[in-house]
Amino acid sequence: MKVFKFGGASVKDAAGVRNLADIVQKQGKDIVVVVSAMGKTTNALEALVRAYVDVRPEDVQAQLASLKGYHTDIMDDLTGNYDQVHYTFGQLENYLKSPVSASFDEVYDQIVSVGELLSTQIIFGYLNKIGLSSRWLDSRQLVRTDATFREGKVDWEFTSRQISSAVKKNGINITQGFIGQTEDGRTTTLGREGSDYTAAIYAFCLNAESVTIWKDVPGVLNADPKWFDDTVLLERLTYQDAIELAYYGATVIHPKTIKPLQNKGIPLYVRSFLKPEAAGTVIGNYEQHLSIPSFIFKVNQVLISLHPNDFSFIAEDNLSRIFGLFAQAGVKINLMQNTAISFSVVVDNNPDRVPALLNLLKQDFRVTYNSDVELVTIRYYDQGTIDRVMPNKKLLLEQKSRYTVQLVVKDLSN
Repeated sequence: MKVFKFGGASVKDAAGVRNLADIVQKQGKDIVVVVSAMGKTTNALEALVRAYVDVRPEDVQAQLASLKGYHTDIMDDLTGNYDQVHYTFGQLENYLKSPVSASFDEVYDQIVSVGELLSTQIIFGYLNKIGLSSRWLDSRQLVRTDATFREGKVDWEFTSRQISSAVKKNGINITQGFIGQTEDGRTTTLGREGSDYTAAIYAFCLNAESVTIWKDVPGVLNADPKWFDDTVLLERLTYQDAIELAYYGATVIHPKTIKPLQNKGIPLYVRSFLKPEAAGTVIGNYEQHLSIPSFIFKVNQVLISLHPNDFSFIAEDNLSRIFGLFAQAGVKINLMQNTAISFSVVVDNNPDRVPALLNLLKQDFRVTYNSDVELVTIRYYDQGTIDRVMPNKKLLLEQKSRYTVQLVVKDLSN
């Protein structure tokens, strides 16, 4: 059994769906195909969530019409029977007619999860239309999580039983990434871009032969081509290097993906859906670490510095309170550094959570912050690699370990 994962870029239009079908037909036999929402559907659904929560009915209808039009165009191009899709849109419309009756995060999961349902229903309909007999599985029934909305924590025992009994061993199984369900039937999501993690969950539960993530890049590169020319394809990575790169923000792999695979020694391939014959990158139980530096850039960051009001030391009791406030606000820390009387962190500039976090922190600390900063991480660095990323940048904070340097910088050209 193999697990294939296709992201939104790979199925953004009818041509992408046809290409997926071609890859599955040529390279898949006994497989689970995990699919993300099509194109930028998740972004559109997030806008729909805001319009619904803010009670802007005209914007709700405009967003809904745009979503229906986008998916209808794809279905019309592919042709076939897509009754499932129309039913899902009907369910969404009924949900949006009811008043908001839950927290923002719970509403988010009920609405945004629809993107994965739509994409898999369209792909399922098309595969069967062209004679590729397949089975549609509902990940909400198989992946059990707790009620931590937008970041569901997996119940591995229940999930393993469900997946093992539901997946057909001989054939094509189509299912959704990113989504799960609580014990009482409420839909959850596993974190933004969490479809990679879903693929790893299925692979772990099925003792799969391998996982392949199909991307619009040739594999894992040592830097994002948006930021660097002359990037290098990393043909082979250890699990350790892969999880380090993912943790620091390399977007090609979701941070939670590696652990379930490493636990069972399942190799992870990152390959191009544009050139499916190419080998790409393989991540596995290897001994040789990277021999070249890798660069990870996270933009739209906030550097927050905390200072005790009474100039007392930043000690264990302060840190315990600080981490509790971050957990309460649901904000993840990308970097932290402390001195005797200050504690600095770098976080993603999430407009839903950071303002609330700052208000919580100001109750106990004097707070200063810099917005619109960048976090640059270099794995296996030297001074030359640091110099390479610093032109026209102001250094605000630097943190080094034996193999990794992290630089918080402000772009002076803006």
